[in-house]
Order: sequence, then C-alpha cells, then structure tokens
Amino acid sequence: ASQNGATVEQSETEEQTEIEMETEPSESVSTVEQEADVSTKTLVVYFSCTGTTELVAEYITEILGADSYQIVPEDPYTEADLAYYTNGRADQEQNDPNVRPAISGGVENMDEYDTIILGYPIWHGQAPRIISTFLESYDFSGKMIVPFCTSHSSGIGSSASNLHSLCAESVEWRDGKRFESGVSKESVQKWIEEIGIE
Repeated sequence: ASQNGATVEQSETEEQTEIEMETEPSESVSTVEQEADVSTKTLVVYFSCTGTTELVAEYITEILGADSYQIVPEDPYTEADLAYYTNGRADQEQNDPNVRPAISGGVENMDEYDTIILGYPIWHGQAPRIISTFLESYDFSGKMIVPFCTSHSSGIGSSASNLHSLCAESVEWRDGKRFESGVSKESVQKWIEEIGIE
C-alpha cells in the first residue's frame, strides 16, 4: 500500500510540476506579448527628401521605442524636381490638390497600431501630395494621428487641417508641431511629453 501511496504522491507531484510548468511559460509569454503591444502601438511615419524630417522621425522613434515607416515614392524625387519656383515636379504637384504620387511598398500590419505620428516637410505651405496618398491608402478609423512638419519658416498651419479632412471622422487628429532644421532631440522629447504619448 505504501508503494501505491508513493506512486500516487509521485504522480500528484508530476501533475503539479506540469501545472507549474504550464503556468510559468504562459505568464512569461503574456508578458512578452504585453511588451510587444506597448512597443508596437505607435508607428512613426515620415516622408523625407533631404533628411531633415527623417532626423526628427528617428528621434521620436528612439524616444518612444516605436516602429517607423518611411514613405518612399515609387518615382523618387530628384534635386531638380524639388527646386522651388522652377515649375518642376514638386511645384506642379503642389499646385494640384488632386495629385496622388504613388508610394513604393506599404505598411502590412497597420491594424496593430493605434497611434500614428506623421512627419513631412512643408512644400509651398502644404504637406507634399504623397502624404495625401498615404492617408487615403489605409483605414485610420479609431486611431490617433499626430502630425509634425519640418520647415525653415512656414508653420504647420493649414497643412494639418487639410490632411485631417482626408481621414474618417472617428480619427482623433491632434494638433501638430513644426520643427526647424537641426532641432535637438531634447526639444523633440519635450514635445512628446507635452502631447502625452508614451
């Protein structure tokens, strides 16, 4: 009988060990999933031709530990395309609000993000038309979009409100911020703290 008792005890102990083993990994998995959710909740999206907007986007990505996505035009902009007041490509696009330059690639897992920080340069007082292409390519319903722009002189102004009008009504559109070329990481961090994104 004592042998049977030992066997019973042993099997109970094994069961307990199995239960504990099952519990521990699932707890650690859920912790990992939670950490992953936190780190992938915010997506920093940016369009940059000269590197100014890209630098600010990199600061934000580092500060938040967020994912980032660079909007890359299917037909890249040349220096001549970007020359102001030459009737070059950028001038022509900015003069036509219906132009939608094509984007190379895309964000496959947009559903995973609930906050989009959207960065762009100011071209003739507005966001480049490729930003409109991006906003019209996804369903941002229920998400928060926080715009920022880079410019030597123009504020974010009507560029943000014009972009907002391209989104669903359920999008929470936050006030944006203009950064100058060469802005410090500290200034960007201060802005992030002010808008309360973690």
